[in-house]
Amino acid sequence: MSNIPHDKLTGALRRQSVKKNVAAIHVSGKLTLLQRKLSNVLLLNAYDTLVTRNKHQIDARTLCMMVGYNSNDMDTLKQSLRSLAETTAEWDMLDANGRQEWGVSALLSYAKLSAGVCEYAYSPALAEKLHDPKVFALINLNIQRRFTSGHALALYENCYRFLRTGSTGWWPIDLFRRLMGVDGSAYYESFKHLNAKIIKPAVAEVNKTSNILITPELHKMGRQVSEIRFLIKENPQLAMLDIDDGEGLRQGAVYTALMDLGVSDRLARQWISEHGEDYVSEKITYLKGRGGVDSPVGYLRAALQNDYKSEKPAAPSPKAKAAAVVRKAQTAQTDAAEEERAQVVEEERKARAAIMARVQEIVESRSPTQRDADRKLFLVWLSDELLKSEFSRLGWKAALCASEMRAFWEDLIPDAFADEAPFGV
Repeated sequence: MSNIPHDKLTGALRRQSVKKNVAAIHVSGKLTLLQRKLSNVLLLNAYDTLVTRNKHQIDARTLCMMVGYNSNDMDTLKQSLRSLAETTAEWDMLDANGRQEWGVSALLSYAKLSAGVCEYAYSPALAEKLHDPKVFALINLNIQRRFTSGHALALYENCYRFLRTGSTGWWPIDLFRRLMGVDGSAYYESFKHLNAKIIKPAVAEVNKTSNILITPELHKMGRQVSEIRFLIKENPQLAMLDIDDGEGLRQGAVYTALMDLGVSDRLARQWISEHGEDYVSEKITYLKGRGGVDSPVGYLRAALQNDYKSEKPAAPSPKAKAAAVVRKAQTAQTDAAEEERAQVVEEERKARAAIMARVQEIVESRSPTQRDADRKLFLVWLSDELLKSEFSRLGWKAALCASEMRAFWEDLIPDAFADEAPFGV
C-alpha cells in the first residue's frame, strides 16, 4: 500500500528547546510489525484529543486498511488489539520539578469493536506522556509503511524520539534486548548473535528506509559489551514534510469539506499540505459522485493516493442519439401524464374535503336521536364490508366513505349538495 498519509509534530513544537534531558517512553518490542504499526495509527488518530477525551474511535475497516490487514479480517485485528492491551509502556524521567519519575502502563487501557467501529483508550498518565513532544514523538506513517522488519521499526521508533539531542544515550544491553523484543531468548544472550541478526540488519533498514541515519556505538566492560547507544542525524534524502500550525488551512472551504467527511484535523492539514487544495477538492468531488460509500475517509485516502478520476463518457453514436431523442419524448409524455394525474388527484382531494365538511354540517344539525338513527341506517345502506368497518371505526369522519355519504344524504335530503361538484364519478 503506497503513500499512507503521515503525521508529525507541528512546526512550533519541533522548534522547542530541549530542557535538561529528553525522556522517552520505552515500549516492549514483543509486537509484530503490523501490531507496532497499528499502535502508531491508533495514536495518530487520537493525538489531537489525547488529553481532552478519555476514549477514541476509528472506523474498523479504515484502520485495517491503514495498517495493512484485509479490511474484513476482524479476527487479526482483535488479536492485535489484545496484544496492545497486554503490552506495557515504561518511562523513567525527570518530572516538571526535576524529580525522578518512573511509571508503567498498558499501551491500551481497553479496546472494543462494535458496529464496525473500533473504540479504545489510554490510561490518563500514559496519554499525558504521549501528548508531550518532549517525551514522545509521533511516527510518520509514510515512513512507517516502508519497514518490513518489526525489529527495524522498533529501533527506528526508539531512536527517532532522540533526534533533537543526536543520541539515544547509553542503553544497558538488557534494556536493548527488551526494546527489540528478544529478552528471554537464550540465543540472543550472545552479543555476537544479537549483533548479527538484530542490530546490523535493523540499522541497515533504518538508514535505507527512514528519515534518520543512525550509527551504533558500543561500551565494553572487560571483554563483554555492556551498553549500546545510537548516534542520530537527519537523513536529507527522506526528510519529513513540514506542516505549518494550520490556522491558514483551517479557514479554507476544502478543510471544511474534509471535516464534514469525518477527516481528523491533523490528517486534513496533512492532505492539503501534501497535495494542494485543488487536488484534494477534485477528489472530494469524485467521492461525492460515487454515492453512498461505506468508509468515506478510507475511500478518499485511496482516491488521493491513486489519483482516481471520473471517466469521461464516450461520444454517443447516431443510434444512441436517436434513442436519446425518443427517450426524451417519452419522458416528456410521461411527465405530462403525471402532471395531469396529479391535477386530477388534487381535484378529487378538494372535492372529498368539501363533501366531508358538508356531511359534518348536516350531522351537527340533527338531533341526538336522529344522529343515532342516521348512523344505523347508513350502516345498513352500505354494502361493502370494508366501508362498513371503516365507518364503524371513524363514523362520519371516514373519508373512505365520502362518495357513499354524499349519495346517502342526497337520498334523505334532496339538494343537500346542490352547491358541491360531483365526486367519484
